[in-house]
Amino acid sequence: METRQSKLQHQQLIVTLYGLYGRSTGGTFPVAVLVDMLGALGIEAPAVRSTVSRLKRNGVLVSRRDAPAASYSLSADVLDAFEEGDQRIYAPERSQPNDPWSLVIFSVPEAERNRRYELRTELNSLGFGAVGAGVAIAPSNVLSQAMLRLKDRGLEKYVEYFSADYLSQKDIRAKVPQWWDLQELDQQYREFLGLYGAAEAQWSARLEAGAGAPAGDLAREAFAFYVPMLTLWRRFPYRDPNLPLEFLPDGWKAPAAKQAFWAIDALLAPVAKAYALSLLGARGVGPGASAIQDSASAQ
Repeated sequence: METRQSKLQHQQLIVTLYGLYGRSTGGTFPVAVLVDMLGALGIEAPAVRSTVSRLKRNGVLVSRRDAPAASYSLSADVLDAFEEGDQRIYAPERSQPNDPWSLVIFSVPEAERNRRYELRTELNSLGFGAVGAGVAIAPSNVLSQAMLRLKDRGLEKYVEYFSADYLSQKDIRAKVPQWWDLQELDQQYREFLGLYGAAEAQWSARLEAGAGAPAGDLAREAFAFYVPMLTLWRRFPYRDPNLPLEFLPDGWKAPAAKQAFWAIDALLAPVAKAYALSLLGARGVGPGASAIQDSASAQ
């Protein structure tokens, strides 16, 4: 657990918890609940409170003065990002070889070079590759999302949008690695498989041995396994442009990694959610501790 979690920042785990379970509480968590949840992940209470304070200073968390205890919700900007993330994680769209490309052509004055960095960061997070200076490329299915994101960030005045076909005689399969860092991304998928490739079989056996009642320690362990796994996975939908498999290198590990993720998610998400809801119920928030038994009955 330490090796896996050491790669994750506490603030990333907190944001994941809000995305997973905040909707059960109207988007608000008491600090005490965050302490309980992060405690199940092996993080001490002082570190949790320090991270919450840092996220508040950075505008990620917003204090809820209408709550009876110290409570926080995610900022509106982060909530919007979660809606985008849900689409990318749970309903990804892989483009097809004959689909058109989206091009974003941008030019930012030198006096506003910080905005140039922001623009490039946003495009990278949407899965765009770099064809050249001021030219970004992505499959056509992300263009509408890019237009909305850049408008929301006040960056649309620097860009022009195009839909294009690839007409060069050069093999596009040879060009794609020049536009995206596929080697690094493939290595990250390999690392994910190294951590989680065998997890479905292991957890299936554990849950079966638990006679379909993942209560107590087993539910806590499932929660502690699932939340870091999803936190680690959340980076991939924003880095992987979901190019046609025909354009990707032989042995590309994304399909195997995605299969592993989906299998673990289907197996452990209900158990982890039940445990999270039991923590909420113990603090007088949410549907209560009976959620674990309800989840066990559904297995």
